Amino acid sequence: MLKQNISDSDGIPHIEGIESETTNNMPAKKVKLLHILLVTETWMPEVNGVAMSLGQLMHQLNLKGHNISLLRPKPNHNSALSNSSESYFQVMQDISHDLQVKGMSIPKYKELQFGAPVYFKIKKHFQQLQPDVVHIATEGPLGLAALWAAKILNITVTTGYHTQFHDFSRHFGLGILARPMMAYFKWFHNTSQATCVPSQKTFHDLDALGFKRLYEVGRGVDLERFNPAHRSEALRAKWGAHSQHTVLLMVSRLSPEKGVDLVIKSFKALQQEQLHRVVKLVIVGDGPDKERLESLAAGNKEDIIFVGAQTGKDLSEHYASADVFVFASQVETFGNVVVEAMASGLPVYAFDDAAAGMLVTEKSGVLIRFGDEKAFVEKVASLPKMQVLKEQGIEASKSVAGFSWQRPAEQMLTMFYDSIYHTQLSD
Repeated sequence: MLKQNISDSDGIPHIEGIESETTNNMPAKKVKLLHILLVTETWMPEVNGVAMSLGQLMHQLNLKGHNISLLRPKPNHNSALSNSSESYFQVMQDISHDLQVKGMSIPKYKELQFGAPVYFKIKKHFQQLQPDVVHIATEGPLGLAALWAAKILNITVTTGYHTQFHDFSRHFGLGILARPMMAYFKWFHNTSQATCVPSQKTFHDLDALGFKRLYEVGRGVDLERFNPAHRSEALRAKWGAHSQHTVLLMVSRLSPEKGVDLVIKSFKALQQEQLHRVVKLVIVGDGPDKERLESLAAGNKEDIIFVGAQTGKDLSEHYASADVFVFASQVETFGNVVVEAMASGLPVYAFDDAAAGMLVTEKSGVLIRFGDEKAFVEKVASLPKMQVLKEQGIEASKSVAGFSWQRPAEQMLTMFYDSIYHTQLSD
C-alpha cells in the first residue's frame, strides 16, 4: 500500500510562509510556492528517460509558479546533441540558476558524466540560494556531496530512484557489486526525507528491500509531440518502406543491458518465418554498443537501419512512421519509450515489466513473460497482419490519451510538501 500523507484538511501540509497558487483545473488555494533545487548528472540535451522525465516534471512545476534551480556537471560538448537545440532552449527557460561543476566521463558512456563532489562549493551554493527543497536524482559522487550539504544546512532533501542497478550490473560483469551497491543505495535514499519512484512495481520492490518513505511519482507523455498525425511517408521512403511494408521500431540507448541484440535476433527470425513479407527494423539511439550491434546486422544492412539519436520533431516522426514497437529491455524502472510509442499509435511487443506491464494489453500489443527470451523471439516472428497491427495501434493510442505530465508533477509536489512539513516538525 502507498503511504498515507500527513496533511491538513485541504490535502496540503501546513508550511510556514504561505502564498497563493492556482493549479491547472483546480481552484486557487493557499500553498507555498517552492524554490526547488534539482541535482542531476543527466539533463537535456542528453537523450535518456531520466533527463527527459526530469525536464518535463520541472517544466510542469515551473508552470505552477515554482522556482527551479539546477546543479549538474558542465555539459559535455561531445554529446550527440548540441546545446543549441530547440528542445534544450525550451527546457532551460524553466531554470532560474544553472549551477555547474566539473564533469568526469563515465567509462563506456562518453555522453554521460559524473559530477565532481565539490562539497564546499555545493554548500556555498545552497547557502546563497536557500532552496526550500533539494531534490537529488543521482546516487553518484555529486549526489552524495549534495546530500551531505543539504543535511548540514538543515535543508529538506528528497531523492529519485531511477536505476535498477541489481539488474543493470550483470550486463557489465559487475554482478559481484550488486549487493554492496544496493546496500549503499538503500542507505542513501533512506537518509533523505523521501524517495520518489516511477512505478508501483519499483515501489513494492524497494519497499520489500527496506527502503523507507517511498512515493510514487509516475511518468507522462507529451501527446502533441507523440501523435500518429506525425506519420511521414517521405521518412518511410528513406527506409525503403512502402505502404504495404511493415516497419518495426526500437528506441533505446545502444548498450548491452537494453536487449537490442535480442530485437535484432527476433527480427531475423521474423524474416525467416514470413518470407512473403517485406519488413524493416529501424533502431533509434546511440551508445557504447553501437559497433557490436551494427556487426550483428551486417548481413541485413538494407533491412536493419541504425538512424542514431533523434529528438524533437524528428523523433516524433520516427515513432509515428513505424508500424510496431519492439522493446526487449529487462532493466527498466519505467520505460518512457513505451508510452511514447503507444501515444504515437504503435502496438507494443515487450516483456511484462515496468510501463509495458502496466499499460499494454492484448488489444494494444503483446506482453511476453519477463525473462523468456525464446518466447520474445517467437512472438515477434509470428507478427500478425498489418490490419491487426493498425487496430492494436489505435487501441494503444486511446489507452494513453489521458497520460499527461500534470499528475506526476502533482505527485512530486505532494512529496515535497510532506517532506518540508516533517523537516519543520523535527526542528
